[in-house]
Amino acid sequence: QVQLVESGGGLVQAGGSLRLSCAASGRAFSNYGMGWFRQAPGKEREFVAAIIWSGDNTYYADSVKGRFTISRDNAKNTVYLQMNSLKPEDTAVYYCAADPKFNSGSYYSPYGIGSWGQGTQVTVSS
Repeated sequence: QVQLVESGGGLVQAGGSLRLSCAASGRAFSNYGMGWFRQAPGKEREFVAAIIWSGDNTYYADSVKGRFTISRDNAKNTVYLQMNSLKPEDTAVYYCAADPKFNSGSYYSPYGIGSWGQGTQVTVSS
């Protein structure tokens, strides 16, 4: 397993931008696909974006496509989520996840994930 620590959350006005970071430690980060999920109060955790081990392929939830970009730097053991054109409905706790399942390019479920970060709060004001 890998240990994950998110950072970069905060309060931003609608239309603004934030960049989340997820620093990983542990075994063979470059073998893991990585994902971002979010959970708003009273709602289930939902898929946001994922990236395969090499960074060559990425995939997104329809709700964030064209606004969010996931990327990774395997030399720094870090994955990023650049969030632009933020909306109040993007308000949630954002979680980083690591699991080989993301390398399939089609894994969207929050269940059966090997490693989670502690989460970082993103609040978008209208």
